[in-house]
Amino acid sequence: RKMELSSGKLARFADGSAVVQLGDTAVMVTAVSKTKPSASQFMPLVVDYRQKAAAAGRIPTNYLRRELGSTDKEILTSRVIDRSIRPLFPVGYFYDTQILCNLLAVDGVNDPDVLAINGASAALALSDIPWNGPIGAVRVGLVDGETIINPTRKQMSSSTLNLVVAGAPQNQVVMLEATAENILQQDFCHAIKVGVKHTQQIIQGIQQLVKERGVVKRTVQKLFVAPEEIVECAKKLAFNKIYAVFTDSSHDKISRDEAINKIRLETEEQLKEKFPEAEPYEIMESFNVVSKDIFRNLVLNEYRRCDGRDLTSLRDIKCEVNMFKMLHGSALFQRGQTQVVLCTVTFDSIESSVKSDLISTAVSGIKDKNFMLHYEFPPYATNEIGKVTGMNRRELGHGALAERALKPIIPQDFPFTIRVTSEVLESNGSSSMASACGGSLALMDAGVPVSSAVAGVAIGLITKSSLEKGDIEDYRLLTDILGIEDYYGDMDFKMAGTSKGITALQVDLKLPGIPIKIVMEAIQQATAAKREILQIMNQTLAKPRPNRKESGPVVETIHVPLSKRLRFIGPGAYNLKKLQAQTGVTVSHLDEETYSVFAPTPSAMHEAREFIREICKDDQEVNLEFGAVYTATITEIRDSGVMVKLYPNMTPVLLHNSQLDQRKIKHPSALGLEVGQEIQVKYFGRDPTDGRMRLSRKILQSPATTVLKTLTDKNSIVLGDAVPQSSTSSQ
Repeated sequence: RKMELSSGKLARFADGSAVVQLGDTAVMVTAVSKTKPSASQFMPLVVDYRQKAAAAGRIPTNYLRRELGSTDKEILTSRVIDRSIRPLFPVGYFYDTQILCNLLAVDGVNDPDVLAINGASAALALSDIPWNGPIGAVRVGLVDGETIINPTRKQMSSSTLNLVVAGAPQNQVVMLEATAENILQQDFCHAIKVGVKHTQQIIQGIQQLVKERGVVKRTVQKLFVAPEEIVECAKKLAFNKIYAVFTDSSHDKISRDEAINKIRLETEEQLKEKFPEAEPYEIMESFNVVSKDIFRNLVLNEYRRCDGRDLTSLRDIKCEVNMFKMLHGSALFQRGQTQVVLCTVTFDSIESSVKSDLISTAVSGIKDKNFMLHYEFPPYATNEIGKVTGMNRRELGHGALAERALKPIIPQDFPFTIRVTSEVLESNGSSSMASACGGSLALMDAGVPVSSAVAGVAIGLITKSSLEKGDIEDYRLLTDILGIEDYYGDMDFKMAGTSKGITALQVDLKLPGIPIKIVMEAIQQATAAKREILQIMNQTLAKPRPNRKESGPVVETIHVPLSKRLRFIGPGAYNLKKLQAQTGVTVSHLDEETYSVFAPTPSAMHEAREFIREICKDDQEVNLEFGAVYTATITEIRDSGVMVKLYPNMTPVLLHNSQLDQRKIKHPSALGLEVGQEIQVKYFGRDPTDGRMRLSRKILQSPATTVLKTLTDKNSIVLGDAVPQSSTSSQ
C-alpha cells in the first residue's frame, strides 16, 4: 500500500511542514523551534496531536459544537510521537520546540496516528532544526498468523497484535508500543523484525525529499553541555565519595539521594570558587556527568548495581489480597521500594462502560469499553509535595499501559463493567508494571474469571559507545530497574504478559536507536523475569476465586411480556425512574421482552424485587380470555369515557366513549352511567404497542355473547433468569 509524503505547499511559515497520506487519510504535521534558548534545564519539546471533527465529517456533540480539551486518545498518540522523535535531538539542545499534528481528512479505514509519526519525522528532517533523523514508523498487525503492515481498521478488528514500530536508519529501533492478545514470544519478535524492515523504506523516502530540497540545518547559539575542564575538576573532587555511595548497598532510595545531594552541594561550592565565571547550569551539569559516569561504569565494568543485586535479579516481592472486605476486590503488590496498594476492583452496570465520543469512533473506531484501569501517582510516593489535581499525561500513559496488559485476560461476556484503580504509595521504578501485577491479583481476588495471571517487569540498558563512530561497543541489560537506573540508563523497556505469551510492551529510549539484537535479548530477559514473578504471585493467589464477594453487585434478568410493558415501565417511565431512585438499581433494556436489573448490593436487589412485585401485583392475579365477557365496575367518569375495573386490585382502565354504545355519544352521562355501576364488557386482548387493555360495551348490543369463565395460566412478569414458556389453555 502506498504512503505519500509531500511538503512545500501548506504551512510554509513553519520551520518544517509535511503532509502524509495513506488511502484517503491525510495528516499535516508542522515543526517550529525557537532560535533563542529556553530557561529550562531539559529539552522543552511539546507534541500536540488533535483529532478534528471536520476531518471525519462530523460535528462535535458538546454544547459549544467545537473541539474542546484533549481526549485520552489524543494525549496517548502525542506521547507516542514524542517518544519517537525526542531521542534524536542533539544533547543539550534546550530550545522550545513544538510539533503540531493536524488531521486533514480521515477515511475510517486507515488510522492516522502512525501517519502523524512519519509526518513529524518528515517535518523535522525538512526543517533547519537540528535533528539526527529521519525515522519511519509502521503499525504491524497479526491476522491468522500472517503479519500485515499498516492494516486497515477492519483487519485490526481481527488482529491479535497491535504493534507500532519506529525505526531509525541501519535497522535501528527507536520506539515500540504494543498490545497483544497473549501472543507467543517468537511471533512477537518476528513482527518487530518485519516492522523495522518496512520502516527503512519510509526513511529512504524522507531522505530523498531532504536531498531534493537541499536542506541546511541551522547553527545554534549554544548547546548546553558541561565544559571538559569543569567535569575533570568535579571528577577529582567527588569521584571517591560518589563511588562509595553507589557501592554501598545498604542505602535505600531516600538515603542514597540524600547522600548524593550532600556531596553535590559540597562539590558545587568548590567548583564555584575555582570557576567563578561559569554559569550555574555548567556547574550542576558537570557534577551530573561525573555521577552518571561512575554509576554506568560500575554496571559496565564491575557488573555491580547500587542495591547489591546482580544484573538479572529481581527485588524482593510481597503480595497480599483481600485487603478490605467491603471492596469488590483488592491487592497489595510490593517490589522492593515500589509499592502499589489498593489495586482495587469495582464492578458496576454495563451502562457504566466508557462511551467514546463520535469523533474518536469515526477516526479510530474505538467502541465502548467495559474494562478500565486508572493509575494514580500522588506526590508522597516519592517523598515530595505537590498539587493533587486531575490526571496528568504521565499518569494517563502509565494507566493505559497497565490496562492494555490486563485487557486480554478479561472474559468478553462478563456481566459487569470493571474499573481497576491503582494507587502508587511508594515509587522506586516501574510502578506501571507493578500496577499490572497488582491489578491481576485484585481481579482474581474479586472473582473475575480471568484466563490467567499477568505479570510485568521493566528492563534497563547501560551502553558504551565508540568515540569515533558513535556505535554501541558494549552494553548491559538490567532486570527490574530502580528509579535511579532508569534516570542514568539508556532505556526503559516495559513488558507484561502471562506464562504463555505477551500482552503489552512499551519501549522508551534515550539513544537515537538500538540494534534489533538488543531488543530481542531484552524480550528474552523480561520473559524469564516475568515467569519468576508469576510463581511468586501464584503463591498468594493462583487462580480466581470461584465466587464474587457477598457485598458485591448482583445482576438479574426480568421477563416482561409486551402486554405488561406499560405496567412495568409506567407512564413516562415513572415506575422505572422511581425504582432506580428508591433502590439505586440500574435497569437496562436487553431485547423486546427482557430487561436487566443491576443492583450494587444484594440488599438493593431484594428491595428492587419487592418494588417490582408491588407495582405489578394486580397483573399477577388474573389472566383474561380473549373474546370473553366480564362484569366491570365503573370507578370514574371522564369526558372521554369511563374508568373501569374487572377485579378488585386491578388498576382502572379507560373504556372510551366510542366503545360505550352503538350510538355516538359525547359524554358517558348521556347513557346515565354512574360511579359504582356494574356494566358488561367484552375483552379484546391488549394493544401490541403499549399493552393497554382493549374493552368494548358497544359490541354486546349486538346478539348476545356468552361469558367465558375459563382463564389461561398466568402470563405475568417473571423475576430472575427464567423466561416462561408460552402458555396454552383449553376452553
